[in-house]
Amino acid sequence: MTQIANELSFSQKLNENPKSVVERDAILANPGFGDYFTDHTAVVDFKVDANGEGGWQNARIEPYGPILMDPAAAVLHYGQEIFEGMKAYRHADGSIWTFRADANAARLNASARRLALPELPVETFLESLRQLVSVDQDWVPSKDGDALYLRPFMIATEAFLGVRPAREVSYRVIASPAGNYFGGELKPVSIWLTTTFARAGEGGTGEAKCGGNYAASLAAQMEAEANGCKQVLFLDPNNDNAVEELGGMNIFFVFKDGTLVTPALNGHILHGITRSSVMQLAADRGLKVQERKITIDEWREGVAAGEITEVFACGTAAVITPIGELKTAEGTIASPANGIGEVTNAIREQLVGIQTGVVEDLHGWLTRLA
Repeated sequence: MTQIANELSFSQKLNENPKSVVERDAILANPGFGDYFTDHTAVVDFKVDANGEGGWQNARIEPYGPILMDPAAAVLHYGQEIFEGMKAYRHADGSIWTFRADANAARLNASARRLALPELPVETFLESLRQLVSVDQDWVPSKDGDALYLRPFMIATEAFLGVRPAREVSYRVIASPAGNYFGGELKPVSIWLTTTFARAGEGGTGEAKCGGNYAASLAAQMEAEANGCKQVLFLDPNNDNAVEELGGMNIFFVFKDGTLVTPALNGHILHGITRSSVMQLAADRGLKVQERKITIDEWREGVAAGEITEVFACGTAAVITPIGELKTAEGTIASPANGIGEVTNAIREQLVGIQTGVVEDLHGWLTRLA
């Protein structure tokens, strides 16, 4: 399909029955993660006309609520869907900012290309965030460690059962106040190593942020929970059991010699925005950063020899979380650090500090929303 670039302005239809101040304040006092949602949503429609030209139209803010969708909508049958995850942070002066929104916009469009969905103009992406946060800014938490989680997503809404790219698409943004992803105070989490399931395959959708990847990880996540673990780790069995990523996070290893190692992007691994930020901040601190293959055997032997001193995972939702023990069917790889490692903690504090406005943003990563 030919896509037309559009200059869009957002109309507003505000919720006539928003949650009360009392109800909202009770939610903000204990938001959890992904349990509650703000009063509005941002929406932009995409349609292909009779000449085969597609364009974005009807940008709007409307009350949060159910999506009216035909039972034959393509997303329900063929999973033509993508999404992003990001956060809005309230700074000390009351202003509201988000982190590396341009990178999220670029990744959304990369996912769109892989899932045969239309690309969204970057300015429309950014404006959808501004518009939603401007009307729901009272939902942005001010409590230390909390934020407003933003979920932009795109779904194929055309009603048809033929297998082809949909000609009608809906882009939306919803928002949810969020606390600690794993709940409670920050502490190392236990990880389960699955040898039963794979997260993605060669030439598949591993690099795209699409719902199917996460649906495919749920059976492995249940396996992890049955073994007392919070998350699951996936390997590449066709590449010496190379470590790839967790169900929803990238992974890093801190070596005794000051090297920070993360698995190289190989088409299976999501291009994590927190991942790339960690790499930049580590380099700023003088650490040698390597993107390379690291196998489960190197992990086991490195911990045993004292060469690997810290292991942590990162992602938008959890930011940076230290990994404790890695449980496997053959035994356990113990945590190389007691509690939160020094490098893990330092990078996490710097990253969170930039996001919340406490630490100077030297890389121009912040975008003001309100």
